[in-house]
Amino acid sequence: MASQDVLGQTTRLASSSALLQVLFRVVTFGLNAFTLRYLSRELIGVVGVRLTLLYSTVVFLAREAFRRACLSGSTKRNWTKTINLLWLTVPLGVFWSIFLGLVWLHLLEVPDPSVVPHYQAGVVAFGLSAIIELLGEPFWVLAQAHLFVRLKVIAESLSVVSKCILTVILVVLYPQWGLYIFSLAQLLYVSVLVMCYVIYFVMFLGSPEATKKSFPVTRMKALLPNLVEDETFVNWKEARLTWSFFKQSFLKQILTEGERYVMTFLNVLNFGDQGVYDIVNNLGSLVARFIFLPIEESFYVFFAKVLERGKNVKDQKQGDVAMAANVLELLLKLVLLIGLTITVFGYAYSQLALDIYGGSMLSAGTGPDLLRCYSLYVLFLAINGVTECFTFALMCKEEVDRYNFVMLALSFTFLCISYFLTQWHGSIGFILANCFNMGIRIAHSIHYIYDYFKESAYRPLSGLLPSPFLVLVYIISGVITGFSEVFFCCDKGWMARLIHISMGALCFAATTVTMFCTETKLIHFVRSQ
Repeated sequence: MASQDVLGQTTRLASSSALLQVLFRVVTFGLNAFTLRYLSRELIGVVGVRLTLLYSTVVFLAREAFRRACLSGSTKRNWTKTINLLWLTVPLGVFWSIFLGLVWLHLLEVPDPSVVPHYQAGVVAFGLSAIIELLGEPFWVLAQAHLFVRLKVIAESLSVVSKCILTVILVVLYPQWGLYIFSLAQLLYVSVLVMCYVIYFVMFLGSPEATKKSFPVTRMKALLPNLVEDETFVNWKEARLTWSFFKQSFLKQILTEGERYVMTFLNVLNFGDQGVYDIVNNLGSLVARFIFLPIEESFYVFFAKVLERGKNVKDQKQGDVAMAANVLELLLKLVLLIGLTITVFGYAYSQLALDIYGGSMLSAGTGPDLLRCYSLYVLFLAINGVTECFTFALMCKEEVDRYNFVMLALSFTFLCISYFLTQWHGSIGFILANCFNMGIRIAHSIHYIYDYFKESAYRPLSGLLPSPFLVLVYIISGVITGFSEVFFCCDKGWMARLIHISMGALCFAATTVTMFCTETKLIHFVRSQ
């Protein structure tokens, strides 16, 4: 497939993902805001931190390394061996579910049954849901490798909406069920997700469209583990790369979910404070899930296909290098501007957003300060997602192994900093520690990108330098909206709130117009792709 075709399909995948995510998440956003009125902070804390951490840890440790390894390189490969390798995620998931489930049940503090009933059933259900989701892994990798633009987003969106609707119905009708509600909703979520992929491939395989695309798999039986005569069960090159990524993914999981591990194992916050932190964290990460994650996942595939892993810039096709450098520069500029916008406007509108979303339970206390800090963290998330996306797509096995040692040191440092900052500044300390963590990871990725392109004429890191005039407009907007919050928000009535919102809208419009005038190359890229 030509590089330009890969770029076109990748940008469609990222943009379609982002747009459909926004559409479906608006629905779930409203449903979640509704359910908050019926739940205790403690129940939210157990579900959002303790049980979700169990599920995400099992899924991440079981599949992340396989995804990274199996999405590297061309789609022209022995897919039977790749699918065999991917099915190993299921027994790995069973192992992690049982092991971590026992830890969650017997070694961690058990919530008060009168406040959070049915904890044991919740642990079992969330562990089982991780295993069910892993059953769809071969389908997910095939779809992602062949850039099936809408399947992934529609499957995830339908499953999330189904989960939210069931949660709302059960919370309203049977609030006494406690964790049974979220257990059933979680099982429905993964079941719908996997069934969407299975149904799609049942309909797609053997169809004229599959034949036209020369799809490497022709029947559903080929998506099950298969022995190949006189050949190994798996591709050992992919298996070794998977092992390297596994060591890295273990450390990356600690860095990604570090604050939840500290909360869970060190009990630095009670379940109620964990609940508020989780809500603010989810609200603050909306943009990361809507925009940054689809960009990272889609363009990881793009860079892995256009450039060959482990080769230096001189040994690559120079046309592909030019395209990759240009795309990387513009992606960095895009996420930087989105991150700056969130940081500048998020500071002055955090309290208002929390008051509208969850009432005084969120807008009083540490909630607004948490969201303000998270607005800054979003900027770090934006840059890190793209820089690591490129870095991981190009690293050879030896470089991945070396990076694992960096991640090991960073993981230990991050956990220590999280603990001490939390002792000093409560839950805000977690976000400050995450900013430090992301800053170090960004520095490593920037160093890798600089070294990679230094022997070429391309300087994609210039994408991290916005127009000085645009920076000035951001500063002025931040000052104006900051004063507006002091004078008009948030206890002076709805008329004052509307004035505050209007001030923000005018500043945002001025920022957007300036962006269109100063970043013409980026605007052309977004429009054309």
